[in-house]
Amino acid sequence: MFIACRVILMCNVNDVYVHFPRLQVLDEGGDSLSDECVKEKLRLLQEFLLTDTQDQLKILEDKLKSSELSTEVYMSEVKAVLKKALGVVKEDEGVEQNRHLNGFSENGSHKDEGEQEGAMDTQEEGDAIKSPSAPKGRGGRRSKADSEPKKSPASTRVTRNSGKQPTILSMFSRVPKRKSDELNGEATNGEAEVKPEEDITEEVRPDTENTTNGKIKPVSAAKTPPPKCPDCRQYLDDSDLKFFQGDPDDALDEPEMLTDERLSLFDANEDGFESYEDLPQHKITNFSVYDKRGHLCPFDSGLIEKNVELYFSCAVKPIYDDNPCMDGGVPAKKLGPINAWWITGFDGGEKALIGFTTAFADYILMDPSEEYSPIFALMQEKIYMSKIVVEFLQKNQDATYEDLLNKIETTVPPAGLNFNRFTEDTLLRHAQFVVEQMESYDEAGDSDEQPIIITPCMRDLIKLAGVTLGKRRAARRQAIRHPTKIEKDNKGPTKATTTKLVYLIFDTFFSDQIDQNNKDGGGVKRHRCGVCEVCQAPDCGKCSACKDMIKFGGSGRSKQACQKRRYFIQLSGLGFVCRNKAKWVYCPLSRCPNLAVKEAEDDENMDEEEVLPVKETKKMSQAKKKKQTKNKISWVGEPIKVCDRSYNKNLDTVCLSALQHFPCDYRITALWEDGEKMFHAHWFCRGTDTVLGESSDPLELFLVDECEDMQLSFVHGKVNVLYKAPSENWFMEGGMDDDIKVIEDDGKSFFYQLLYDGDCARFESPPKVTPSEDSKYKFCASCVRNKERGVQEVPSVYEPLEDEESDSKVFYGLATLKGEQYRVGDSVYLPPEAFNFGPVKRSHRKDCVDEDLHPEYYRKSSDYIKGSNLDAPQPFRVGRIKEIFCNRRCDGKPDRMEIKLRLYKFYRPENTHKGPKGAYHSDINQLYWSDEEATVNMAEVLGRCQVEYAEDLVESVQDYSSKGPDRFYFLEAYNAKTRSFEDPPNHARSAVHKGKGKGKGKGKGKAASQESQDQEPQETTVPKLRTLDVFSGCGGLSEGFHQAGISETNWAIEMWDPAAQAFRLNNPGTTVFTEDCNVLLKLVMSGEKTNSLGQKLPQKGDVEMLCGGPPCQGFSGMNRFNSRTYSKFKNSLVVSYLSYCDYYRPKFFLLENVRNFVSFKRSMVLKLTLRCLVRMGYQCTFGVLQAGQYGVAQTRRRAIILAAAPGEKLPRFPEPLHVFAPRACSLSVVVDEKRYVSNVTRGNGGIYRTITVRDTMSDLPEIRNGAAALEISYNGEPQSWFQRHIRGSQYQPILRDHICKDMSALVAARMRHIPLAPGSDWRDLPNIEVRLRDGTTTKKLRYTHSDKKNGRSGTGALRGVCSCAEGKPCDPADRQFNTLIPWCLPHTGNRHNHWAGLYGRLEWDGFFSTTVTNPEPMGKQGRVLHPEQHRVVSVRECARSQGFPDTYRFFGNVLDKHRQVGNAVPPPLSKAIGLEIKKCVQGKMENQEKMEACN
Repeated sequence: MFIACRVILMCNVNDVYVHFPRLQVLDEGGDSLSDECVKEKLRLLQEFLLTDTQDQLKILEDKLKSSELSTEVYMSEVKAVLKKALGVVKEDEGVEQNRHLNGFSENGSHKDEGEQEGAMDTQEEGDAIKSPSAPKGRGGRRSKADSEPKKSPASTRVTRNSGKQPTILSMFSRVPKRKSDELNGEATNGEAEVKPEEDITEEVRPDTENTTNGKIKPVSAAKTPPPKCPDCRQYLDDSDLKFFQGDPDDALDEPEMLTDERLSLFDANEDGFESYEDLPQHKITNFSVYDKRGHLCPFDSGLIEKNVELYFSCAVKPIYDDNPCMDGGVPAKKLGPINAWWITGFDGGEKALIGFTTAFADYILMDPSEEYSPIFALMQEKIYMSKIVVEFLQKNQDATYEDLLNKIETTVPPAGLNFNRFTEDTLLRHAQFVVEQMESYDEAGDSDEQPIIITPCMRDLIKLAGVTLGKRRAARRQAIRHPTKIEKDNKGPTKATTTKLVYLIFDTFFSDQIDQNNKDGGGVKRHRCGVCEVCQAPDCGKCSACKDMIKFGGSGRSKQACQKRRYFIQLSGLGFVCRNKAKWVYCPLSRCPNLAVKEAEDDENMDEEEVLPVKETKKMSQAKKKKQTKNKISWVGEPIKVCDRSYNKNLDTVCLSALQHFPCDYRITALWEDGEKMFHAHWFCRGTDTVLGESSDPLELFLVDECEDMQLSFVHGKVNVLYKAPSENWFMEGGMDDDIKVIEDDGKSFFYQLLYDGDCARFESPPKVTPSEDSKYKFCASCVRNKERGVQEVPSVYEPLEDEESDSKVFYGLATLKGEQYRVGDSVYLPPEAFNFGPVKRSHRKDCVDEDLHPEYYRKSSDYIKGSNLDAPQPFRVGRIKEIFCNRRCDGKPDRMEIKLRLYKFYRPENTHKGPKGAYHSDINQLYWSDEEATVNMAEVLGRCQVEYAEDLVESVQDYSSKGPDRFYFLEAYNAKTRSFEDPPNHARSAVHKGKGKGKGKGKGKAASQESQDQEPQETTVPKLRTLDVFSGCGGLSEGFHQAGISETNWAIEMWDPAAQAFRLNNPGTTVFTEDCNVLLKLVMSGEKTNSLGQKLPQKGDVEMLCGGPPCQGFSGMNRFNSRTYSKFKNSLVVSYLSYCDYYRPKFFLLENVRNFVSFKRSMVLKLTLRCLVRMGYQCTFGVLQAGQYGVAQTRRRAIILAAAPGEKLPRFPEPLHVFAPRACSLSVVVDEKRYVSNVTRGNGGIYRTITVRDTMSDLPEIRNGAAALEISYNGEPQSWFQRHIRGSQYQPILRDHICKDMSALVAARMRHIPLAPGSDWRDLPNIEVRLRDGTTTKKLRYTHSDKKNGRSGTGALRGVCSCAEGKPCDPADRQFNTLIPWCLPHTGNRHNHWAGLYGRLEWDGFFSTTVTNPEPMGKQGRVLHPEQHRVVSVRECARSQGFPDTYRFFGNVLDKHRQVGNAVPPPLSKAIGLEIKKCVQGKMENQEKMEACN
């Protein structure tokens, strides 16, 4: 019926032809009113006809069926009805009246205000003019438009752009005449033009996609967008478009209603009504809001700002009446137009009080009418949601987007509101309004508060929903009269408990940086975004800053922004600067909000793979370029002659330095004369030349392994360099240092305590090297170490085998490389390119799709699939040495510069004809023997491994494999020619030479194997380190250390109770403190032995290893050195954690954090952390590790800082075990333009294949969306090596926590329509209507705009969903909701890589994205859908992706468990680090045993 109004009342015949081109064809044909034509016209127009017309046709049809009419008469009557409907003849009076009621003239256009007397109920308006009470009741008071605006501290409202308040009637002399007609561009002749939507035609050029064999494919005509109402901007063919049903007969006009005695606050005898300055206030109930055409429409969508006239009808009640029923109310009609709408906060904390302002009164809304209720519910919904978001983020500024979704989805709406639950679609629907409220909240905040708008959560919401920042400021229309009262969380972060040493380091550094920043003029110049009000404000030209600008005739030297633009007061009180005690206070968002968000985003989400300029390492030999001294140089004492060279024996223990332009410090290790007086310099480097940069101690030097010969004439002066050795009581001195100075600065004194490796940024204790007697006067430790490294890099051969001589080759029994010995029969690793097995790669085939059904599929232009292992390299090749030889040169001697190995190849399961499926069911360390041979260079060998025939083992394969990562076995041989598996030949089982090498060899048969194993040196038993796990979470870090056998976690600190409970479940012997770590450290430092619960606190000397991952979000988004930055830093948990280290002085220290920890604030966090550790005396290093390289099917890069106490060996970072996708393995770190790498030598290589999603979870039983059973059975055996390993050895296997989140009906429908093909995501969704499980039906997404970037589809369809696709500002009326394809994704897809991966399915042969704390299909990691089932991944699946055993327990509800898993360190990663620490402890114990044996 409503669409009929559009066709019949708005359009003439030509307009009908535009929308029904087939109709024009029929009319232009021969007999346009033939029976067949009439039938087709009836079919086309049936559903678009007026109700009266449809009723007439129905009656005629009934008469035809009952034989009351003949077919000829029936067709004649139908033709007559259609002629009327199409405007060929004049419509009857009923239709005319219907038009008037809807605000249209006879030809379908609406009238202007002068003609509205007839169009909008002439009788009622005439009564209003005649009413004597109207002028009498209002004559003595001023209109709101004539009065000055109120100066309420927080008062702005949604008003029209017109400078004067518009009125409803022109008869009131005190109310100015409306100007909205001119502003709206309405025609002066009384007929307003109804402009159709812009019909954009686009030339379609032939391209490769639209051609086949050189022929151009036919392209459909360009499709035009559906029409919208020019006023309310709603789609005219939308089934949800509703019309106002009309007013009751006794309804009054606004002037008459306002003078009704039922609304008066005074008795008839009182005379006080006209004395009020402000507008009267009333309450309204059963209200409906509509435009001039009678369309019910929202009042909060920007229509009022655009001067669209909105009216409302209701029952008006006195301001004191809180009863929303209509009893006692005054029926009123066509109140308005609405000049403003506003919010006055929350009544009782839940329901927002919303109001309208017209020219005559303010109205507070109560209950809407039944037909308006769905529209008003959205308004209530977004206001209450804003309250939730503000309250949540005010207390949780470090929350993620997923955390906010969790809060919203678990919040129950208050009673009385017309909605049942909040969903993500709800949040995205109201994102613009929510963000505007955040801006308003930030503007009213204190100057030292961090704006909420730049928190990670809000930044993600702004990007996803395509929110326009600064829009509210520029429009300055809607605000909150009395800001929503939100009780602030004054608790805030606990003040950090720090040791004196840590405090002084941070305090000194920041004081210097703040002073320097002030000297430099306050930081970098800020630019304008040109969108928000701050950036749009013009320069005044009068202040001192403007007078210095070049454009105003100044010098331009000050570079300062206009003071009035930077500091201005807004009368409403919501300005950017507040007057406080005669001082200007610069509020947090007085700068551009767009730039503030961008700076926070850039600072926190650095492009880690960006190629940055790398600073060349400074060569100490630059000192050679310095000016020589002119002083006379002479020897002191008698020279010592060694090898025809005279050395001077008076070596000083001090250092010399060329201190002119480039300070270079070195130590003299030898003095001699060889024509000229020379010396050998062993270099030091300054702290500023290390990774510490500007945070270093200016008096501290670091020894480096660089040295050279120099002339004594280059020496500029002598300085004193002291070696600062750790004290004997170093472990007990924690927290006692009162001064960060080590020595006094006299200009000539320095100290050193560590050796620095500039490539890996490793600070280590200088190795103790004792020179021999014959090299006493020429010994250089740097030369010795460099020579040893050089020798190890070059392969060498020994033990020539004379019985195997040949004319062209010389054979050997032993070769060495990088300190490792290799014998015939040993197994070795080789790079994948050393020899090939044939291609096994697969590729995805891109299918042709229906663009109309899948309109977003075109965005998948790249073949790259997130989470795919297609690009992953192959693991190392494994071979067994058959021969070691060198080719003979022409003179018959062996060419030892090129050593060769002849190898037997080993096949991995995936290298056989079985392919990846064979690897899936096999052990990861299983190989197949092959008699195929290959010859390689010795220099290609990457390391040695152990490969045994399983039948020769005296222990189980599981026990054998568990002793180390480099252990492989084989049971069969593989014949590639016949593609068959056979028993291995005898020489495969007896190739190892017994009794040689390092005792790793195996003899023939089990007896020989037993004998050989008995000869293996027993592994030193390492005592477990007493460990304190700070910020322990559920215990992932400790679990890995326990698996490595290096630690026993005696104490753990975790403030979040569910995680602490989970830690207790898995570590019953651990004392878990569920309190603030600052409180505990303060208790210990004050001498307390127990906390308030009676738990024993660890004391000095108790903690041997300290591990933890302190959160560092507290100072995210800070870009300058200022007092607020310093305050955040000194109260951060990183500082608290370093103070734990300083107080307890453990033997080993580990800090784990997100990858960007090493890049935060120009790596300032990293530098200060290392600076504190170095000052404490620790050896330390840092690196970035990829968890996927250590045995999990997940990409998870983590920054790790390792430290070892003096006397211990600093651990190296573990070598990768598994190959992984190269895109996820960018692990180098750029600090101050220098690139640092970790110590790993294998790069992206690995000894095992990648662990896949299939390996991880293919054995888990199928569950449905929202599954909640905490314990179920496995219903099957493990299928892969990983599954066998992760299940463990449970006596009665029970699968726990295989539960998943229950997603909303709309999200569930979207998941159901994501295809199962690899790489599928939201771009594969069909654009269809779907019936949801809650009984509602989704809508199809409308494409209403041309897309400048992507053009049109192959069928000519539009691709834009918002006016911004055409380069115009966003139009709120373009927003669409409840669609299968989320409107926000195509809206902002061009700016965000097409949102690749959102609603993405995991790929069976791929890997997980970084496991998050709350799996959301539209979260930061959107690839969270099961590969085959229509749900998000379960808690147990996420736990497996982290490497947690199935026996590991979690605590709380499903979201608590997801958070525990997502925040944890993958146990396989921490196990690999723990094994490296274990090696260091073992090495120290073995060295002590050797020393004791020697003594």
